[in-house]
Amino acid sequence: MKPHVLVVYPHPDDETFGPGGTIILHAQAGTPVTYLCGTLGQMGRNMGNPIMANRETLPKLRKLELQQAAKILGISDLRMMGYHDKTVEFEDREVLVKRILDVIEEIQPTVVYTYYPGHAVHPDHEAMAEATVEALSRIPAEQRPVLYCQAISNNRLEALGEPDVSVDITSVAEIKLQAIKAHYTQTAQTAARLEKAYANKDPEIIPWLTVERFYTYRWE
Repeated sequence: MKPHVLVVYPHPDDETFGPGGTIILHAQAGTPVTYLCGTLGQMGRNMGNPIMANRETLPKLRKLELQQAAKILGISDLRMMGYHDKTVEFEDREVLVKRILDVIEEIQPTVVYTYYPGHAVHPDHEAMAEATVEALSRIPAEQRPVLYCQAISNNRLEALGEPDVSVDITSVAEIKLQAIKAHYTQTAQTAARLEKAYANKDPEIIPWLTVERFYTYRWE
């Protein structure tokens, strides 16, 4: 089967802060990357620095930022699902699962990235992760793509142990930084701090910008 990567996250910038470097490496290797983005992050806390948006204009700006970040990361197929930020958990779960499953059946991914259910913290994160796992569970095990999950809960190590997959993204760390900067309304201040810390080889930031870690999902 020809390699194809599917990324499933609820918000613009989840794809960059999470598996951004790994996505770049896949793209550089010539692997098509499809990104299913659940919402436009309409309820994002930040409006740029200096302020450049309001609650009405924010979704339009975040859409443009997402498109730019996707271009930087090398995402070849960006699909926006159109859900409203902070409401994904209230959507009809079967409809959400079916939408994800339809894409899986269409593109036949060999690898899927999302959050680890139960360790994704935000309700939108959990809803998208649970729906992705449910969609994949409906595929026979021998045909199912590998599922790599990002866990961000405080108790992830106690519950799951150490991540079993570590991806060295040193070679593309600066590209990941550019993608972070593309999500300007949400990341203006953060990106500036990260860029300065990376340039100064800050020992706390360097590992975060040079290694991405995932758990291979543990099917029952």
